[in-house]
Amino acid sequence: MNHAIVIFAIAAVLTQAGCDKPQAVTPTIITVPVAGPAGPTGATGLSGPTGSTGTTGTPGISGATGETGATGSTGEQGRTGGNTVVVVPTEPAEPAR
Repeated sequence: MNHAIVIFAIAAVLTQAGCDKPQAVTPTIITVPVAGPAGPTGATGLSGPTGSTGTTGTPGISGATGETGATGSTGEQGRTGGNTVVVVPTEPAEPAR
């Protein structure tokens, strides 16, 4: 029974401590700088240098072999010759000494 009074007293103190509300804290005011109006547009930049020449491409693949041509037409029949002369060369003569 002696302990019951002490326990009730501790419980009463803890109950009151749990109900305490903390004081409201006022936040500090921070001023933030605001940007003004935009300035005039700057001058156009210079053009960059010309790029280097590209590398040569790889050679293409060779084409396929063409098809064989058609056979030519047969020529006309020749005339029979009556006055045709055939010249047969002779052996050259020995040079004179």
